Amino acid sequence: MSPPRPELVGHFGMAASTHYLATATAMSVLERGGNAFDATAAAGFVLQVVEPHMNGPAGELPAVLWDAAGGSAHVLCGQGVAPAGASVAAFRELGLELVPGTGLLAATVPGSFGAWTLLVERWGTWELADVLDYAIGYCEAGYPALPPIVDTVALVAELFGTYWPTSAAAWLPDGTVPRPGQRLTNPGLGRTYRRILAEATQAGGTREARLAGARDIWYRGWVAEEIDKFCATTRWLDTSGELHGGLLTADDLAGWEPTVEPPTVFGYGRYQVLKTGLWGQGPVFGQQLALLEGLGLDAAGYGSPDYLHAVIESAKLAFADREAWYGDSAEPDTLERLLDPEYTRRRRELVGPTASLELRPGQLGDRQPRLPRLPGPADLAALARSLVAGVGEPTAGEQSAGAGEPVTRADGRVSGDTCHLDVVDRAGNMVSVTPSGGWLQSSPVLPELGFPLGTRAQMFWLEDGLPNSLRPGARPRTTLSPSLALRDGEPWMAFGTPGGDQQDQWSLHFFLAMVHGGLGMQAAIDAPALDSVHFPSSFYPRTAEPGQVRMEDRFPDEVFAEMGRRGHRIVRHEPWSLGKLSAVAREPHHLAAAANLRGSHGHAAGR
Repeated sequence: MSPPRPELVGHFGMAASTHYLATATAMSVLERGGNAFDATAAAGFVLQVVEPHMNGPAGELPAVLWDAAGGSAHVLCGQGVAPAGASVAAFRELGLELVPGTGLLAATVPGSFGAWTLLVERWGTWELADVLDYAIGYCEAGYPALPPIVDTVALVAELFGTYWPTSAAAWLPDGTVPRPGQRLTNPGLGRTYRRILAEATQAGGTREARLAGARDIWYRGWVAEEIDKFCATTRWLDTSGELHGGLLTADDLAGWEPTVEPPTVFGYGRYQVLKTGLWGQGPVFGQQLALLEGLGLDAAGYGSPDYLHAVIESAKLAFADREAWYGDSAEPDTLERLLDPEYTRRRRELVGPTASLELRPGQLGDRQPRLPRLPGPADLAALARSLVAGVGEPTAGEQSAGAGEPVTRADGRVSGDTCHLDVVDRAGNMVSVTPSGGWLQSSPVLPELGFPLGTRAQMFWLEDGLPNSLRPGARPRTTLSPSLALRDGEPWMAFGTPGGDQQDQWSLHFFLAMVHGGLGMQAAIDAPALDSVHFPSSFYPRTAEPGQVRMEDRFPDEVFAEMGRRGHRIVRHEPWSLGKLSAVAREPHHLAAAANLRGSHGHAAGR
């Protein structure tokens, strides 16, 4: 098929994201002399305003970046940690088996502000006032309510009106759900940013000192104090069906800083893919590549049943390892052992001619894998009885907007989850970033600040001794997974997608479509998509669908038939429904960008 959108080509700079206003912001910054890092941060702050059901100021982000001046790649970690008061025992005392998917108990330290300001401080050139000017403008002058925002607010309107009045005041103007196209504002958030800028500017010093000063105001000043007071003095209904306050304190914020880390590098022929460490799910991308390298994808033929079967079965094995071995408390040598060629060879032998219905993590030397206890039928029945309208939904296939991070409904429609943004400039600087968390549907709005807290702690397990067990000061094993690829040792492409657990499947299919299918970026984004939900969800209520493969209804009928014959439990989705990829690239003689038709408002731009 010919792609419904062209792949954009230029020489000055390129941007692609899940929202056209963020893409336009990034290009505006580049046109005004900012670099890719300035542009990414400005667009990131805009995404918090114009996609509030996808991310917010109290959310988190990882970024993978290429610094052209230094000739080096870095991972910027803006994933906040669990509060000092958050432990398995503390949640057990509340009678909880899982961290709730909504409300204050699931809050971690808000990492995005720290990460955005450090990105500009260390690699950018602009003042924070200029970077924030775009977001403040949308807070005050307004932005159009796109249909997904309206749908999300409608799903939680009853919850807001009955239990979360501060959110009702923010998102139900005149007591009604906004209309598509209606101009929405967020004056509270605008005031927060203006006050931070005023105080940081008054402190004087260098550009870098003012950026660090703004970060201090957020984490060690009045913003942290407001968060502390809200968590300590209010209680809200969450997905447990009970009222709870929060554990996050000003001390938790004061003790946290964003970090810069070396990326994890995965080789695949002439390519290298750069991802986060085991505190995120990013290494599953590399584990899948390692498994597939010996499964003959070129011989199978791109898009054939043999090809798709190998990709799906490799995903099951890699994500099983994620469940057993990934997390901020993983042993230091875990990743080295997971990527050992002999370990990969033994795992590859498990890929048989038919679909596996088991969750099969591997053994690392004398260390036996241990899986968390998954919710059973009795747990889900109890959950269903405890739910109130808009708070949650007991089925894995169609989560309510109130239950953690909604990803894809049973009909294939994306009801909200995460954002993604890629930028490259003419100097060769490149950024891939996946901001998320702090969704409008996840937690009550702090009226003095204009935004809700995040709920990323729902990704921890309430069992001691697991790599992803809840413990004070640990990062939850995030699903956020931006990607940077090198080709022949040179920085080539930044790419990624929203989608929770599916991120490192959809982005892998995209990458393989270019490497094995010979497709260009836009054609690879537009190719029919599929994913597995065989393994446990990272989001409340942590359910799994063994053997289930979701496929867009654009694959040939003979492919559906053969995949079903091999034992895959196929669920057909609407033709353009899975994934929201975007990408930018540096080619030998030009720059390029591409964005997703799915979701309708993701766009690329450049010149």
